[in-house]
Amino acid sequence: MNLSLKVSEQKTHVAPVRQRARQRIIGLLSLLTMVFLLQACSVVKLIYNQAPDVTYWYLDGYLKFTDAQSLQLKDGLDRLQDWHRQTQLPTYIDALSRLQVQASTDITASSACAVFADVRSKLVAVSERAEPLAAAIASTLGPEQVKQLARKFSESNAKEEEELNESSARDRQKKRRKQAIDRAEMLYGKLGDSQLAVLDQALAQSRFDGRIFQAEKLRRQRDTLQTLSAMNATNTAPEKAKNALHGLMERVWTSPEAPYRDYLESMTQESCQTYAALHNSTTAAQRKKAAETLGGYARDFKLLAAQSP
Repeated sequence: MNLSLKVSEQKTHVAPVRQRARQRIIGLLSLLTMVFLLQACSVVKLIYNQAPDVTYWYLDGYLKFTDAQSLQLKDGLDRLQDWHRQTQLPTYIDALSRLQVQASTDITASSACAVFADVRSKLVAVSERAEPLAAAIASTLGPEQVKQLARKFSESNAKEEEELNESSARDRQKKRRKQAIDRAEMLYGKLGDSQLAVLDQALAQSRFDGRIFQAEKLRRQRDTLQTLSAMNATNTAPEKAKNALHGLMERVWTSPEAPYRDYLESMTQESCQTYAALHNSTTAAQRKKAAETLGGYARDFKLLAAQSP
């Protein structure tokens, strides 16, 4: 589904599902929240059930946990998933059922934005639930672990900068076009000339600037490292650690940089308009395919929700 030319900033890090998603997860807390965004219906159940392990191994690659930290994190991630299965999956099922009904009708940009807002609220709910666990782990990190995180950030940033410098504006536009088509075809099936024309016009008029998103990513990384370093230097008490992590998460969800907030809002509106125009250009057969795809997601989530912890 091409729900965004904006959402490229915040996609799930589950490599078997989408390789590009892992470039969008920023810092410790972001990963804990994003891991529950699942994109491919055929592998939803497998990936969802493996999410705690996938999350642990990814984080361990960044922070090299001690044995005690590993036990604490694994237990916490299992409990986080149990909570998510029992309380959040039912809300996903309801949302998918509503979207399935709406798939047969035209939509407005404002109704598309309502979907974005609903997704964000669900992510925030997971983020808030994960905060105590993240704070507990973060308060035990040693100086070498924070340095390890900084090195991993630096390596990732250098690779992305190299790729950005080596590609031309035309190449980047072609890549965005392919991604937009792939997302839309996950929902609607093969696109026709009318839908491709909508996407091409949207891309041609888009104000998207990857450098702006990259700058915000770097700001979040600096914020994460500064927060963790301060906690480490002062041997922060649990309650203070929780407050520090809560502040960090708030700055992840709502940037303190006003120009970035304004840009993100404009990109959200642009994405809403693009998706509404795309959906309204689809045929009856494509809308039927969309309803079937959404129904498949809902069925998978029902099976997952019914599984015992």
